[in-house]
Amino acid sequence: MLHLDHPRFTGVGRLVKNITDRVLAAIALTLLAPLLLACALMIRFGNGRGPALFRQVRVGQHRREFVIYKFRTMYTDAEDRLQDLRHLNEHDGVLFKMKNDPRVTPIGRWLRRYSIDELPQLINVLKGEMSLVGPRPPLDSEVDQYPADMHRRLVVKPGLTGLWQVSGRSDLSWEESMRLDLRYVENWSLTLDVVILLRTCTAVLRSSGAY
Repeated sequence: MLHLDHPRFTGVGRLVKNITDRVLAAIALTLLAPLLLACALMIRFGNGRGPALFRQVRVGQHRREFVIYKFRTMYTDAEDRLQDLRHLNEHDGVLFKMKNDPRVTPIGRWLRRYSIDELPQLINVLKGEMSLVGPRPPLDSEVDQYPADMHRRLVVKPGLTGLWQVSGRSDLSWEESMRLDLRYVENWSLTLDVVILLRTCTAVLRSSGAY
Protein backbone atom coordinates (compact mmCIF):
# COMPACT_ATOMS: atom_id res chain seq x y z
CA MET A 1 0.00 0.00 0.00
CA LEU A 2 1.11 3.55 -0.72
CA HIS A 3 0.31 6.41 1.64
CA LEU A 4 0.84 10.06 0.70
CA ASP A 5 1.00 12.76 3.38
CA HIS A 6 0.07 16.37 2.75
CA PRO A 7 3.14 18.56 2.30
CA ARG A 8 4.04 20.48 5.47
CA PHE A 9 5.37 24.02 5.37
CA THR A 10 6.97 24.64 8.72
CA GLY A 11 10.28 25.73 10.18
CA VAL A 12 12.83 28.30 9.10
CA GLY A 13 12.02 28.07 5.37
CA ARG A 14 8.39 29.01 5.90
CA LEU A 15 9.33 31.85 8.26
CA VAL A 16 11.84 33.25 5.77
CA LYS A 17 9.27 33.02 2.97
CA ASN A 18 6.61 34.87 5.00
CA ILE A 19 8.98 37.65 6.07
CA THR A 20 10.48 38.01 2.60
CA ASP A 21 7.02 38.21 1.01
CA ARG A 22 5.92 41.10 3.20
CA VAL A 23 9.19 43.02 3.00
CA LEU A 24 9.39 42.76 -0.80
CA ALA A 25 5.68 43.62 -1.15
CA ALA A 26 6.17 46.77 0.94
CA ILE A 27 9.20 47.79 -1.11
CA ALA A 28 7.42 47.09 -4.41
CA LEU A 29 4.33 49.07 -3.38
CA THR A 30 6.53 52.02 -2.44
CA LEU A 31 8.55 51.96 -5.66
CA LEU A 32 5.53 51.34 -7.88
CA ALA A 33 3.28 53.92 -6.20
CA PRO A 34 3.49 56.44 -9.11
CA LEU A 35 2.62 53.72 -11.66
CA LEU A 36 -0.23 52.40 -9.52
CA LEU A 37 -1.65 55.90 -9.08
CA ALA A 38 -1.41 56.62 -12.81
CA CYS A 39 -3.19 53.34 -13.65
CA ALA A 40 -5.92 54.03 -11.09
CA LEU A 41 -6.57 57.48 -12.57
CA MET A 42 -6.65 56.13 -16.15
CA ILE A 43 -9.20 53.50 -15.17
CA ARG A 44 -11.27 55.87 -13.05
CA PHE A 45 -11.58 58.60 -15.68
CA GLY A 46 -10.89 56.72 -18.92
CA ASN A 47 -13.06 54.43 -21.02
CA GLY A 48 -15.64 52.57 -18.97
CA ARG A 49 -15.55 54.99 -16.06
CA GLY A 50 -16.00 53.33 -12.71
CA PRO A 51 -14.03 52.10 -9.69
CA ALA A 52 -10.32 51.58 -10.26
CA LEU A 53 -10.15 48.36 -8.25
CA PHE A 54 -11.94 45.09 -8.84
CA ARG A 55 -12.62 43.03 -5.72
CA GLN A 56 -13.49 39.35 -5.68
CA VAL A 57 -13.67 36.66 -3.02
CA ARG A 58 -11.05 33.94 -3.52
CA VAL A 59 -9.99 30.88 -1.55
CA GLY A 60 -6.67 31.00 0.27
CA GLN A 61 -4.56 28.79 2.49
CA HIS A 62 -6.51 26.08 4.32
CA ARG A 63 -9.62 27.21 2.38
CA ARG A 64 -9.86 30.53 4.19
CA GLU A 65 -11.64 33.08 2.00
CA PHE A 66 -10.26 36.56 1.36
CA VAL A 67 -10.94 39.51 -0.94
CA ILE A 68 -8.45 39.78 -3.79
CA TYR A 69 -7.57 43.15 -5.35
CA LYS A 70 -6.95 43.78 -9.04
CA PHE A 71 -7.17 46.78 -11.31
CA ARG A 72 -10.55 46.76 -13.04
CA THR A 73 -10.02 45.85 -16.70
CA MET A 74 -13.65 45.44 -17.80
CA TYR A 75 -16.64 47.69 -18.25
CA THR A 76 -18.83 47.99 -15.18
CA ASP A 77 -21.63 45.91 -16.76
CA ALA A 78 -19.31 42.96 -17.50
CA GLU A 79 -21.14 40.51 -15.23
CA ASP A 80 -24.51 41.38 -16.80
CA ARG A 81 -23.11 40.64 -20.28
CA LEU A 82 -21.40 37.38 -19.32
CA GLN A 83 -24.40 35.12 -19.92
CA ASP A 84 -24.66 36.26 -23.54
CA LEU A 85 -21.03 35.27 -24.12
CA ARG A 86 -20.96 31.89 -22.36
CA HIS A 87 -21.12 29.98 -25.63
CA LEU A 88 -17.91 31.70 -26.79
CA ASN A 89 -15.81 30.42 -23.88
CA GLU A 90 -12.30 29.43 -25.04
CA HIS A 91 -11.27 27.86 -21.74
CA ASP A 92 -12.19 24.57 -20.14
CA GLY A 93 -13.06 24.11 -16.48
CA VAL A 94 -15.11 26.69 -14.60
CA LEU A 95 -13.24 29.77 -15.84
CA PHE A 96 -14.50 31.95 -18.69
CA LYS A 97 -11.80 33.19 -21.06
CA MET A 98 -11.93 34.94 -24.44
CA LYS A 99 -8.90 36.30 -26.28
CA ASN A 100 -10.99 39.18 -27.62
CA ASP A 101 -13.50 39.64 -24.84
CA PRO A 102 -15.67 42.66 -25.78
CA ARG A 103 -16.16 43.46 -22.09
CA VAL A 104 -12.50 44.41 -21.68
CA THR A 105 -11.77 48.14 -21.94
CA PRO A 106 -8.92 49.46 -24.15
CA ILE A 107 -6.99 50.43 -21.02
CA GLY A 108 -7.77 47.06 -19.49
CA ARG A 109 -6.38 45.23 -22.50
CA TRP A 110 -3.05 47.00 -22.07
CA LEU A 111 -3.01 46.34 -18.32
CA ARG A 112 -3.66 42.64 -18.90
CA ARG A 113 -0.99 42.35 -21.59
CA TYR A 114 1.75 43.20 -19.10
CA SER A 115 -0.03 41.81 -16.01
CA ILE A 116 -0.15 45.28 -14.47
CA ASP A 117 -3.73 44.58 -13.41
CA GLU A 118 -2.36 42.02 -10.93
CA LEU A 119 -0.11 44.50 -9.06
CA PRO A 120 -2.73 45.52 -6.45
CA GLN A 121 -2.42 41.97 -5.14
CA LEU A 122 0.78 43.19 -3.50
CA ILE A 123 -1.64 44.53 -0.89
CA ASN A 124 -2.87 40.98 -0.30
CA VAL A 125 0.74 39.85 0.06
CA LEU A 126 1.44 42.62 2.56
CA LYS A 127 -1.65 41.58 4.56
CA GLY A 128 -0.42 37.98 4.65
CA GLU A 129 -3.31 36.60 2.58
CA MET A 130 -1.12 35.79 -0.42
CA SER A 131 2.50 35.07 -1.23
CA LEU A 132 4.66 36.45 -4.02
CA VAL A 133 4.94 32.90 -5.40
CA GLY A 134 2.32 30.19 -5.03
CA PRO A 135 -0.67 28.47 -6.64
CA ARG A 136 -3.19 30.57 -8.55
CA PRO A 137 -5.88 31.90 -6.13
CA PRO A 138 -9.02 29.90 -6.99
CA LEU A 139 -12.69 30.73 -6.82
CA ASP A 140 -14.84 28.79 -4.37
CA SER A 141 -16.69 27.24 -7.32
CA GLU A 142 -13.37 25.83 -8.57
CA VAL A 143 -12.48 24.34 -5.19
CA ASP A 144 -15.87 22.59 -5.07
CA GLN A 145 -14.85 20.69 -8.22
CA TYR A 146 -11.41 19.62 -7.00
CA PRO A 147 -10.68 15.89 -6.95
CA ALA A 148 -9.43 14.64 -3.57
CA ASP A 149 -5.70 14.93 -4.38
CA MET A 150 -6.03 18.51 -5.62
CA HIS A 151 -6.87 19.87 -2.16
CA ARG A 152 -3.17 19.65 -1.38
CA ARG A 153 -2.65 22.92 -3.27
CA LEU A 154 -4.52 24.69 -0.46
CA VAL A 155 -1.85 23.96 2.16
CA VAL A 156 0.09 27.04 0.99
CA LYS A 157 -0.90 30.64 0.34
CA PRO A 158 -1.93 31.49 -3.22
CA GLY A 159 0.62 33.50 -5.16
CA LEU A 160 0.89 36.66 -7.21
CA THR A 161 2.87 34.51 -9.63
CA GLY A 162 3.66 30.81 -9.92
CA LEU A 163 4.46 27.93 -12.23
CA TRP A 164 1.17 28.57 -14.04
CA GLN A 165 2.25 32.17 -14.68
CA VAL A 166 5.59 31.24 -16.27
CA SER A 167 4.23 28.26 -18.22
CA GLY A 168 1.57 29.80 -20.42
CA ARG A 169 -0.97 31.59 -18.22
CA SER A 170 -4.35 31.68 -19.97
CA ASP A 171 -3.08 29.38 -22.75
CA LEU A 172 -3.07 26.53 -20.21
CA SER A 173 -6.07 24.30 -19.70
CA TRP A 174 -7.74 24.31 -16.28
CA GLU A 175 -6.33 20.86 -15.51
CA GLU A 176 -2.80 21.84 -16.61
CA SER A 177 -2.93 24.90 -14.37
CA MET A 178 -4.05 22.77 -11.41
CA ARG A 179 -1.31 20.19 -11.97
CA LEU A 180 1.40 22.85 -12.17
CA ASP A 181 0.18 24.32 -8.89
CA LEU A 182 0.28 20.88 -7.30
CA ARG A 183 3.81 20.30 -8.62
CA TYR A 184 4.87 23.57 -7.00
CA VAL A 185 3.39 22.57 -3.64
CA GLU A 186 5.05 19.16 -3.69
CA ASN A 187 8.48 20.52 -4.69
CA TRP A 188 8.54 23.88 -2.93
CA SER A 189 11.83 25.48 -1.92
CA LEU A 190 13.12 29.02 -1.54
CA THR A 191 15.33 28.44 -4.57
CA LEU A 192 12.30 27.48 -6.66
CA ASP A 193 10.58 30.72 -5.60
CA VAL A 194 13.57 32.77 -6.78
CA VAL A 195 13.65 30.95 -10.13
CA ILE A 196 9.92 31.53 -10.67
CA LEU A 197 10.23 35.24 -9.82
CA LEU A 198 13.03 35.62 -12.37
CA ARG A 199 11.09 33.70 -15.02
CA THR A 200 8.02 35.83 -14.33
CA CYS A 201 9.88 38.92 -15.58
CA THR A 202 10.52 37.18 -18.89
CA ALA A 203 6.96 35.87 -19.15
CA VAL A 204 5.50 39.35 -18.55
CA LEU A 205 7.72 40.93 -21.21
CA ARG A 206 6.67 38.24 -23.72
CA SER A 207 3.03 38.82 -22.73
CA SER A 208 2.15 35.37 -24.09
CA GLY A 209 -1.06 33.89 -22.73
CA ALA A 210 -2.12 37.24 -21.26
CA TYR A 211 -5.70 38.19 -22.18
